[in-house]
Amino acid sequence: MLKEKLLEDLKNSMKEKNTIRKNVIQMVRAAILQFEKDKGLQVEDGKILEIIAKEVKTRKDSLEEFKKADREDLIKQAQEEIAILEEYLPKQLTKEELTSKIKEIIQKIGATSIKDMGPVMKEAKAQIGTAADGKTINEVVKEILN
Repeated sequence: MLKEKLLEDLKNSMKEKNTIRKNVIQMVRAAILQFEKDKGLQVEDGKILEIIAKEVKTRKDSLEEFKKADREDLIKQAQEEIAILEEYLPKQLTKEELTSKIKEIIQKIGATSIKDMGPVMKEAKAQIGTAADGKTINEVVKEILN
């Protein structure tokens, strides 16, 4: 389903001559195709969301470097690409929502200290998925367990 939406959006962006959108969608479709070739299987929507989330993370990391280098052109492009990619991801949890969810997970697991971080992170990633990035989840878990 998400694969078809990407193809439809690609066609529309080509008709509208929206180059940056077209390039971003082509990049996502290429990443999906590469994954399918490497693993020899068809990807489901869940895996496509993971691929898109990974692309967002890559751009956010690049954004920091562009800011350090004071490259306004690249900063603007990366921000536009992130905005396009985030359209395909589920609504991102706010810090409060994330904290609440992680507290539930910690209580369920019975974690009491930072030593329990591994199991908490594993369960949090499984439950939260692409609704929050791993770095943010990690920060909130550390904050609560400390």
